[in-house]
Amino acid sequence: MDSLGGIFDDSSAMMLALLVFLATAALSFALMIVARARSGIKRRAAGIAEHSGEAPHDAQALRKSSLKAIQRILDYATKHYVVTDKDTGEMKALRRRLVLSGIFDARAVAYFFVARTTMAVALAAMAFITIPLIVTLSGLMLWLAVIVGGILGYVAPSMYIDRRIARRRNEHRSGFPDFMDLLVVCADSGLSMEASLERVGRELGESYPSLCTNIHMANLEIRAGRTMTDALEHLADRLGLEEARAFSTLIQQSAELGSSITDALRVYSDDMRHKRLSRAEEKAYSLPAKLAIPMMVCIFPVLFVVILLPVIVRLYTGHY
Repeated sequence: MDSLGGIFDDSSAMMLALLVFLATAALSFALMIVARARSGIKRRAAGIAEHSGEAPHDAQALRKSSLKAIQRILDYATKHYVVTDKDTGEMKALRRRLVLSGIFDARAVAYFFVARTTMAVALAAMAFITIPLIVTLSGLMLWLAVIVGGILGYVAPSMYIDRRIARRRNEHRSGFPDFMDLLVVCADSGLSMEASLERVGRELGESYPSLCTNIHMANLEIRAGRTMTDALEHLADRLGLEEARAFSTLIQQSAELGSSITDALRVYSDDMRHKRLSRAEEKAYSLPAKLAIPMMVCIFPVLFVVILLPVIVRLYTGHY
C-alpha cells in the first residue's frame, strides 16, 4: 500500500510539472506573437512614412532638408539665369558654349553659375584654412592667397567647359570626313537623306560618340517636323565646325537648284578627305620645330656632358 501511494504521489508531481511547463510555453508563445505583430506594425509604419516623405530618423530628416535646400537654390538660379528668347549677348554666348561642350540641359546655365560661385567660395575658404597650417604668412599675403583661390574657383568651370569644347571639336573634325564618306555610300545605294543620316548615325556610334549624338538629335528634329535645312544648320551650330556649315549650305543649294545631291556629296567628301590629309601633313611638318626646344633642354646638355666631361677630368687631374 505504501508503494502504491508513492506512485500516485509521483504522478501528481509529474502532472503539476507538466501543467506548469505547458502554461509557461503558452505564455511565451503568446508574448512572441504579440512582439512579432508589433514589429510588423512598426515596419509597415516606417515604410508608409518613408513613402510619404516623412523621415523616421534624424539623419534622414537632415538629408531631406539638405536636399530641399539645394533644390531651392537650384530653382532660384534656374529662375534668374535660364536662357529665353529675350536674352541677348552674354547669356546666349554662354548657352552656346555649353551646347558646344555637349551639355544640352535647359538649366545648364543656372547650374554653371551655381557651380562657379560654390567653387569660388570653397577654394577661398580652403586657402584661408589650410595655408596657415602649412606656412606662416603675413596678413596681406594670406588674403592675397585667399583671393587667388577664389579667382581660381571662379575660373575653373569656364576652363572645364573650354577643355570639353576643344576635345569634342577635335572628335568632330576627325569624324566628319568619315561621316561624309558614309553619306556618299548611302546615297549611292539609293537611300534618302533622312535614312542616310539615321544609318550613318548608327554606324559612327562606337568611333565618334559625340558626333553620333548630334546626328541623332538632327534625326529627331526632322521627325518632329523641322526641315532638312534647319536640322542641318542646327547640327552645324552644335558641332562648331566650318565644314558642317558648308555641308548644310551645300545641301540647301542642291535642294534649291535641283542638282544631284549624290554628286555634290561625292565632291565634298573628296574635299574633306584632302583637308584631313593636309592637316596631317601640316602636323608632320611642324613636328621638327616643336621638337627643337625639348632637344635643346633634354638632349643637348647630356651630349655636352658626355663630350666635355673627359676633357674636364683630364684638365683637373693634370693628365691631359
